[in-house]
Amino acid sequence: MMRMFARAPVFVLVLVALGWCALVLVYTIPGPPLVGQVLAGSVVIAGTLGFFALGSFARGCGLVAALFACVLLWYLSLQPPQQADWQPDVAELPRAQLDGDRLTIENVRNFDYRSETDFTPRWETRSYDLSKLDGLDMFFSHWSGPTIAHTIMSWSFSDGQHLAISIETRKVVGQEYSAIAGFFRQYPIYYVVADERDVVRLRTNERGEHVWLYRLTPADPDAPRALLLDYVASIDALAEQPAWYNALTDNCTTTIQRHVKHLNPGASPFDWRLLANGYLPELLYERGRIDTSLPFAELERRSQIDARAIAADSDPEFSMRIREPS
Repeated sequence: MMRMFARAPVFVLVLVALGWCALVLVYTIPGPPLVGQVLAGSVVIAGTLGFFALGSFARGCGLVAALFACVLLWYLSLQPPQQADWQPDVAELPRAQLDGDRLTIENVRNFDYRSETDFTPRWETRSYDLSKLDGLDMFFSHWSGPTIAHTIMSWSFSDGQHLAISIETRKVVGQEYSAIAGFFRQYPIYYVVADERDVVRLRTNERGEHVWLYRLTPADPDAPRALLLDYVASIDALAEQPAWYNALTDNCTTTIQRHVKHLNPGASPFDWRLLANGYLPELLYERGRIDTSLPFAELERRSQIDARAIAADSDPEFSMRIREPS
């Protein structure tokens, strides 16, 4: 009994390893889903039976380790595609060029939506004067209850321009997003560089999501510019070499945190609300990164923009109207 108790953590580790292998095979093996399912079942059965039937604890662990290593090598060999039959909303890769304070970005998305799936694609080249950068905002779009939100950063300029960047997945035609598949190298990561009238209105007006907008107050006044240029570096890098999206480590919020850490390794430590990002505004409030002159509940109420966005719809002054006091 003492030996079994001592080995219990290893048994748990074996189950976790075999479960991970099964999920990798189910989601990554090409061809009909049945092929991956059969392979996954075979690995789990072989690993479980072998672990208990080999007559030696060490040999059983060795078998599971060998199976895990084989699947891990397969998983690590998967490379994100650059060329594919991409869905129209992610068909073009943005690219940026910086000349002094003049930032020029190709393939800024500014679609004309009639519904979520019915739209006129419009990719534009836009220029931004970084000397006129005067603010940084953060959108939280709740699409599945209060716990999880999609986050979008948006830089504002004194000439009235707003540059929104949303970190998302790049899907091929016919592919649907799966939160579980998002852990297993199924989607390249994609930076949607867009007009707010596109990327925000899509969520409020066409998808019926609830969206909040908060003005950030960085401790360093140069931080918004530095953050934007760090984003631009990643955007240009992805145009040359694609990378995988990961639902845990490289999603819409943890990637923002990675950019912040890249600029300031000593930045605020990890907090559970970076994962349960629907509660991230509370963390920003606690750290003084959004307006603290009001009680948080009142700030939250004023920051919801659903009604204003629906009323503004395709108005060219969409960004100004969603920022009108409520």
